[in-house]
Amino acid sequence: MDRPLIYFLCTGNSCRSQMAEGFARQILGRRFDVVSGGIEPSRVNPLAIRVMAEAGIDISHHESKPIDQDLLGRSQIAVTLCSDAEERCPLTPPQVRRLHWPLDDPARAKGSEEEVLAVFRRVRDEILRRIEDLAREI
Repeated sequence: MDRPLIYFLCTGNSCRSQMAEGFARQILGRRFDVVSGGIEPSRVNPLAIRVMAEAGIDISHHESKPIDQDLLGRSQIAVTLCSDAEERCPLTPPQVRRLHWPLDDPARAKGSEEEVLAVFRRVRDEILRRIEDLAREI
């Protein structure tokens, strides 16, 4: 990794951080290396894959990964996407800029398939908006 690194962190590395990684690779990929990780990695949620495909981004090849302390320490920016990750994220050196984007966990959404998908889409769109804002700032 030769470019500055952005690290997206969440509890399971299954939804929010995977969507953020997908958007950031598309939007910032020429300027930054982009990775994601989780405190308790699980699997990439199929509905996250589905709603990202609707947005034209394929994350079906992504894997849920644990946080890599070495990569975290080399990051320029570390973004936590849930309160659990914000509270439990390993310490970072002072030069790592920490951002916290408290987003709802779409995997906890209840209701019909369409209601659950609506939550995934809302969170996806919020992540896109925040990454677009970040891209203008950095």
